Amino acid sequence: MVKNDINRIRVVLAEKGITNKWLAQNLKKNPTTVSRWCSNDMQPSLETLIKIAEKLAVDVKDLINSTIKK
Repeated sequence: MVKNDINRIRVVLAEKGITNKWLAQNLKKNPTTVSRWCSNDMQPSLETLIKIAEKLAVDVKDLINSTIKK
């Protein structure tokens, strides 16, 4: 089965110089959960995705890969 990179959380964290650990602490989530989001092994809920966007000061759209192929 091919794994799709649905979210861009890892990319945005890297662009902002923020660690998974920082995000986990600020969201009160287990660091393993955040790591699984970053590797696209698991996806956060929409509500959590909005909280991530708020913590990272980005538009929620910046955390999701486009479905439109160019």
